Amino acid sequence: MYRISVKPEEIEGLPQGKFPGTVKVISKPGLDYERAVFHLRRQKILGFDTETRPVFSHSQRGNGVALLQLSSPKRAYLFRVKELGLKDSLCKILSDKNILKIGAAVQDDVRGLQRICPFEPGGFVDLQKIAWEWGIRDKSVKKLAANILDLRISKAQQLSNWEAKELSPAQCSYAATDAWVCREMYLKLLDSPKNPLTPEEMLPPQDREAHEQAVARKEATVQAEQERQRQMRRQRERRRRQRKKKAQQDSANDKADTEKGQG
Repeated sequence: MYRISVKPEEIEGLPQGKFPGTVKVISKPGLDYERAVFHLRRQKILGFDTETRPVFSHSQRGNGVALLQLSSPKRAYLFRVKELGLKDSLCKILSDKNILKIGAAVQDDVRGLQRICPFEPGGFVDLQKIAWEWGIRDKSVKKLAANILDLRISKAQQLSNWEAKELSPAQCSYAATDAWVCREMYLKLLDSPKNPLTPEEMLPPQDREAHEQAVARKEATVQAEQERQRQMRRQRERRRRQRKKKAQQDSANDKADTEKGQG
């Protein structure tokens, strides 16, 4: 059974997770590209991610996807789509419903790729949308990996320049790991019993607190209304008894007057 949420201090003591296989950067068409596509098309489950050169000013226009990462258990391919583009053979993999692509927040990644070349996405699985079925509320890859795999995933390269002329070894390792770890988490979840979150547990802490307060206010209102109804019923019963008693007294008085008159 997994934890609902992982705290940052709990992550620091975990062993660092790192892609254990071969990483290949693909920048242009050719034999390496064809070998990569051939390998990926033979897989049933792939790790998936993309990287985009960050912007550090609100006045700057957002950059497009620079890197597409697809990972099998032992091989990770980093496609530099800014230079390579998104070729039809790669789009077919992204559209193939029989090849599962596992990632986190995949909708944004897919939209970014569709701006390069339109394609119909198929076979994508978003860990952020299914983790709740196993009792996990966290969304970030870092927290998910800590919770599911007991691994610490470094994010040191996240804001690096993904459009650099050459990617550094650290960037390559980071990019490969981010895709690979999504695949590993999915497989681990499939091998674990489900324990779905309740609707209340799915709320983040601040919203859950507000929800609990709202529920408490509603319960208090209901209890107050029930107490008001009970008081009204008691008052009606008291008035009924008083009327009955008065009627009995009036009847007794009338009877007494009648007997007195007859005497």
